[in-house]
Amino acid sequence: MSEALSITRVPRAYDPDLGREAVAAVPDLTPDQSELILGAAGSSPYLNGLIQREGDWLAQALRDPQQAMERVMAAARALPPDQLKPGLRLAKRRVALLTALADLSGAWTLEQVTGALTDFAALAVDIAAKAEIAALIRRKKLPGLTEDDVETAAGMVILAMGKMGAHELNYSSDIDLIVLFDETRYDPGDFYEARQGMVRATRNFCATLSDKTADGYVFRTDLRLRPDPAVTPVCMATEAAERYYESLGRTWERAAYIKARPCAGDIAAGQRFLETLRPFVWRRHLDFAAIQDAHDMRLRIRENKGTGGALTIPGHDMKLGQGGIREIEFFTQTRQLIAGGRDPDLRVRGTVPGLAALAAKGWVPQDVTDKLTDHYRAHREVEHRIQMVHDAQTHKVPQSPDGIERIACLMGTTSAELTADLTRRLTEVHELTEGFFAPGSGPAPTAAPPVEFDAGVLARWPTYPALRSQRGARIFERLKPELLARLAKTARPDEALLALDGFLAGLPAGVQLFSLFEANPHLIDLLVDIVGTSHALASHLSRNAQVFDAVIGGSFFAEWPGQAALRQELATALSAETDYETQLDLARRWCKEWHFRIGVHHLRGLIDGLEAGRQYAELAQAVIAAILPCVEHQFARKHGPAPGRGAAVLGMGSLGAGRINSQSDLDMIVIYDPQGEEMSDGPRPLATRTYYARFTQALITALSAPMSQGRLYEVDMRLRPSGNQGPVATSWASFTHYQQNEAWVWEHLALTRARVVAGEPGLARDIEAFRADFIARPRDAGQVLREVSEMRARLAAAKSPAGIWDVKNGPGRLLDIELLAEAGALLAGSAERDVASGLQGAVAAGLLEVAQAQVLRTAYDLFWQVQCAARLLSGKVIEADKIGQGGTAFLCRATRFEQVEQLQAALQENYSTAAAIIGAVIEEERDAAQ
Repeated sequence: MSEALSITRVPRAYDPDLGREAVAAVPDLTPDQSELILGAAGSSPYLNGLIQREGDWLAQALRDPQQAMERVMAAARALPPDQLKPGLRLAKRRVALLTALADLSGAWTLEQVTGALTDFAALAVDIAAKAEIAALIRRKKLPGLTEDDVETAAGMVILAMGKMGAHELNYSSDIDLIVLFDETRYDPGDFYEARQGMVRATRNFCATLSDKTADGYVFRTDLRLRPDPAVTPVCMATEAAERYYESLGRTWERAAYIKARPCAGDIAAGQRFLETLRPFVWRRHLDFAAIQDAHDMRLRIRENKGTGGALTIPGHDMKLGQGGIREIEFFTQTRQLIAGGRDPDLRVRGTVPGLAALAAKGWVPQDVTDKLTDHYRAHREVEHRIQMVHDAQTHKVPQSPDGIERIACLMGTTSAELTADLTRRLTEVHELTEGFFAPGSGPAPTAAPPVEFDAGVLARWPTYPALRSQRGARIFERLKPELLARLAKTARPDEALLALDGFLAGLPAGVQLFSLFEANPHLIDLLVDIVGTSHALASHLSRNAQVFDAVIGGSFFAEWPGQAALRQELATALSAETDYETQLDLARRWCKEWHFRIGVHHLRGLIDGLEAGRQYAELAQAVIAAILPCVEHQFARKHGPAPGRGAAVLGMGSLGAGRINSQSDLDMIVIYDPQGEEMSDGPRPLATRTYYARFTQALITALSAPMSQGRLYEVDMRLRPSGNQGPVATSWASFTHYQQNEAWVWEHLALTRARVVAGEPGLARDIEAFRADFIARPRDAGQVLREVSEMRARLAAAKSPAGIWDVKNGPGRLLDIELLAEAGALLAGSAERDVASGLQGAVAAGLLEVAQAQVLRTAYDLFWQVQCAARLLSGKVIEADKIGQGGTAFLCRATRFEQVEQLQAALQENYSTAAAIIGAVIEEERDAAQ
């Protein structure tokens, strides 16, 4: 069913006589169509010429423009080689004419207009390139290839860049192309001959498109966006291009590749090439350094093109001038570069879709996006009208009043209204974008701090690695006054300065981090808070400054999402990567961000140590659960799927109990169920026991091996049956047999805190059912307490407390209370894992009075708060005189004491009270049982 052109607006005729001549050249026009032709031809000499030349075709095309466009495309695709030049030029005339009328009439949206122009450009490039490739193959100039290779252009990759890549081609645009070829299609010995043929084909197909003949031209082609165009051939190997971008690629080239799209030739090879460039274009971390690069680029364009200065409409460049199209594009692309490495949803080619994606993710306010989108569409419409007049590749508003009046006529408005509207729009675009790009035009410099800082410390900063580069030093000098001013406001400025000094000394590089601070000054407060309080966090930051990305790259201060959501988030991210090492690095980067988040929340009092311990444990469990399938898949590629029903990871100790601190190791046991299978079935099969032993080692490596992003966790497997003497992985039958017949009481105690954290669901259920049933069995209280007493003695002999701040080791401290809680759970047959439940079990078993259990629980919570805070402050047992005033204040805040002396007294009192209760209970019950 045909659908005639829908006319909702018409241009005015600047020269009605010319318009009437054009109307006469087109038969059978409706009144609305006549008015459209009158206005278009009467204001645009170029369109007038096209209408006069294509009048008969146009009459039919207006009855069904969509079908007419499809027929033009089909006719172009069917052109014989000797008719390419005239045939493509005829097609271009018709596409240009029909698109212009559909645009002027309001029948097509901006996206339909630019999409039609772009699609035809891609078709023309593909036809012209493949015709040249076919000719080379016929003449045997591409060794080893046949006519079957024409369809993929013999490996020629043609990338559309800029507006063509984004489907945003303007009315009289050059087309920016990068032409490469897939060198793997050729024998190494034929490389130079193949490259020579590809270079010749590129030159020839570009000439087919851009040469001016009696029929005009198709598209002007521009190949200057390729790597180092002054010295490289017009077509180069993809491998050579990859090497260039890896070693020499610049920010403007990264920005250009946001819009890159394979448009012709070997599309699949083009997609593979763009995938190899993903790490170059999309940095892993928030890339605020791109702002300065984009700002410098804008200044160079203004200088070279003379588009700076005061805003005046006559002669204004709608693309490069103040408030123009390029400013909106730079604003959008730069923000995409900043955050697109972390968020694939921001990796869109178009400007309007890019703005929408940025608004959806909170990078640009919605009202700013709405305004810039509206201005962008309006700017593009004006740009098209400017180019329609004479088919000139210009973006400048005419200088003369008559020239402006022609544009106003095509817009259906007056010169005065057009000038006023342009002034308003250009001014608002400039205001919305300029502040983002001008880091030096922000608030006035901070006044000198009211504190005299140690000149020796300040003097050594330029020698640090992060400040040795000229660019890093320049950005830091802009930050330095603000940093020092905020240090001066801390309780101990001299301590804070030394802490910041240590942080700066540990930074391997500074440009990205300093740029991030410059763009987000509120982060300086967080940095000062961290370096002035937590040595452990500050040290971690200096080695992993990219974790600051999380603070501004998402809902950093939102509620804790929970283990299930964390596991799903990491699993989804890992599934998007196919390389195993990349998966492990991604997991490390992801885990560090969440680990940092917990630490900052704890440091700032948003959560207490008890909640922090739970969150650290849930994070570790989520990481193990998401990493395990990656290890299974990688291992199965070599040795086949796991024999039987697979393995499960049993978390022990604090991990199983669901509360660890920021420095905790992970205690684990790997249990597998071979179900009678003796070997794996894979390329390199293994005996079942060997399979699971090596698989467990692979899992330990995946968690603990240091990689480019560090390590995830230290892993401790000593709680497995027979400890270090036993196999690293335990079969299900061996595990149950050992627990029932050979295990020591202390191993039964450890089982009270065990929890399956990952693995085969059926096996996990069986392990938990066995654990609950086994713990519920009656126990000889005397035997249990005798062994507990012996364990206390062994622990005391092995490790005495390292002072009052060692809340873990010693009588009445964390391990001592945990031991009694485990005994209580075992004797009461309780499957609950936490200390509070174990102490209640001790009450139920008659070991404790209710009041005694409450005293121990209160003491345990205090000790945990101290331990969790201490690990965050220093990564080890603290020394009160070395954690500084900030650390002391945090320690008191975390434990709700006014002064550190009060906290010390409370610790000492609780140690003594808890030790007395535990000692009396164990000794009395043991003696009674005897």
